[in-house]
Amino acid sequence: MSIKQTLIENEAKHSLFEESLRNLPITILPNFFRDNIIRPLVFDIHEQHLPIKDSIRPYFNALNKDDVLVGSSDVLTVENKNIAVLFSGGPAAGGHNVIAGLKHALGNKNTLYGVQKGPKGLIEGQLVELSDEDIKNVINLGGFDLLGSDRTKIKSKDQFNKVKKTVADFQLDGLIIIGGDDSNTNAAFLAEELYELGCTVVGVPKTIDGDLQVDSLLPISFGFDTATKIYAELVGNILQDTPSSQKYWHFVKLMGRSASHITLEVALQTQPHLTLISEEIYEKKWTLNELIEYMADVIIKRSKKGLNYGVVLIPEGLIEFIEDLKTLIENLNAINYQSETELNQKLAKESKDIFKTLPKLIQEQLLLDRDSHGNLKLSQIDTQLLLIEMLNDYFKSNGIDIPFNGISHFFGYEGRCGAPSAFDATFTYNLGLTAGSLVLGEHTGYMAGITSFDGTAKPLGIPLLGLLDIEKRENKDAVVIKKAIVDLESPAFKLFSERRHVWAENDSFSSPGPRQYWGPISKRLPMTTALNEGYSNLNFSFGH
Repeated sequence: MSIKQTLIENEAKHSLFEESLRNLPITILPNFFRDNIIRPLVFDIHEQHLPIKDSIRPYFNALNKDDVLVGSSDVLTVENKNIAVLFSGGPAAGGHNVIAGLKHALGNKNTLYGVQKGPKGLIEGQLVELSDEDIKNVINLGGFDLLGSDRTKIKSKDQFNKVKKTVADFQLDGLIIIGGDDSNTNAAFLAEELYELGCTVVGVPKTIDGDLQVDSLLPISFGFDTATKIYAELVGNILQDTPSSQKYWHFVKLMGRSASHITLEVALQTQPHLTLISEEIYEKKWTLNELIEYMADVIIKRSKKGLNYGVVLIPEGLIEFIEDLKTLIENLNAINYQSETELNQKLAKESKDIFKTLPKLIQEQLLLDRDSHGNLKLSQIDTQLLLIEMLNDYFKSNGIDIPFNGISHFFGYEGRCGAPSAFDATFTYNLGLTAGSLVLGEHTGYMAGITSFDGTAKPLGIPLLGLLDIEKRENKDAVVIKKAIVDLESPAFKLFSERRHVWAENDSFSSPGPRQYWGPISKRLPMTTALNEGYSNLNFSFGH
C-alpha cells in the first residue's frame, strides 16, 4: 500500500492509533461477566446510607430513597425496555465507553436511544436508536461526538412538560444522564417529575475537574485521569524546556474553577517549582499582594542560585479564592455598569483601590460582557498574565533587579476530548454496565458509582437525594450537589505540602510522558486518588 493510500485510509478516525484503541481489551468487573457474556446485575441495599437533609425533603414527594445500593451476584433478566441516554455539559474522556457499557448491559432484547444535543435534544425529542455498529465505531475513543452535548438546564414547567412528551412519544422506560454535579442535580429533579410515568432516571458522574466525589463511594469522576495525564505531559515538556533555555518562567493555568484537584494532581505528577492551590490560599486568607510576595520570594531564591527559570501551576478559579479579589468580584457582580467611569462611581472605595492596582489588561477583561446570569465571565480573565504583570511591578517597585521573563499558557480544551486513558476507559465502561443494571432494575434517582479501584472494585448505586444540599446561587437558595474541593488534610495535599519546598529550590521535576495503553505504566491511577484512598500502589485492578 502506498503512503497516499495509507493516509486516505487513516481519514475519518481510522488512524492506526484509533483502530488499535477500538480493539483494546477492557477489564470488566467479574459480577457482570457470566458464562463469557455480559449480564446486568440485581442491586441490593448496602449497609451504608446517605441521609437526606431536612432542607431537601420539601422539594421531593415521590423520591425518598437514601440507601446505597451494591451489585449482587444475581443476574437481572429484563426485556422490551426502551432506554435513552444523553450527554450533559462539557466533554470528558470516556463518555463513549459509558454508552458502550450501557448498550452491552441492555443487550439485544432492550432498545437504547441516544439523545442528540444533550438536554436540549431531550426537550425537542431528538432521539435516535443506537446500534451495535454505532458503539463499535466509538468505543475507547474520546469526545462526545456520537451524540453531542449542551448545557441546557431543565427547570421550568414548560421544559418538564416537553420532556414528558418525549418520554411518552418514545415510550421510554428509563433515562441515563451523563454529566457533572449540576447535571446530576437535574437528574434528581427529572426522576421526581418522571416518577408517575414509570420512567427511571439514573445519573453517571462526569467531570474532568474531579469535583464530583462521594468519599470512598465515588473516589473520582470520569475524565479526570485522562485530562490530568494530558496536562501533565504538556507541563512535563515545558519543565524540561526551562533548564534547557534557562531564561523563562512559564505560568500555566489549568482547568478547575471551583476546585484545584487538577492542579494538585498535575503537580504530583510533574513536581514543578511553584504550584498554587486555591483552597489553601482561601484558608490562609491571602490578599493578592501577599500571594505575589510569596511567589516573588521563590523566584528570588532561585535567582540567587542562578536559576532564573521555572514553572508555575495555577488553577483556573484562583482569583475567586484570593481575599481582596473575591470581594472585588462580589462587588462587580452586584452592580450594573457600562463604562469604567460609571464603575468608579458605583464601586466601593476598598474595591476601587484594588481595581486600580490591577494591570490595564485585567481591568479591561473585568469590563467585558457578563454571562446569562449577569456575572463576570471569570474564565475570560487571564489569571496567569495578572500574576506575571504583578510580579514585574513588584520587582520594579522594590528595586529588585533579577532576570524575569514570564510566558503565559492555558491548558483547557486539550484535556477534554482525548482518547480515554486505560483507567478512564475501564472505569467508564463499567459505569455504563452499572447504570444499565440500575435502570433495568428501576432504581430511579440514583447515580452509578464504583468504589475500590485497587482490586476489590464494586458497582454501586448512590442515592442522588443524599448528595443534595442548599446553596446560594445568584443570591437565591438553590438545590445543588456540592462540589468536592481539595481537602487540605488529605494525604495527597499533605505529600504535596511536604515536598513543594524541595521542588521550589531545586530542579526536581519529572516528565511523565504521554498516557500509555500497553506496558508497565498503563494501569496507573490518578496519584491523588491512590493516595487519598490509601491504596498500596498506583495501579488499578478491576477484575477480568
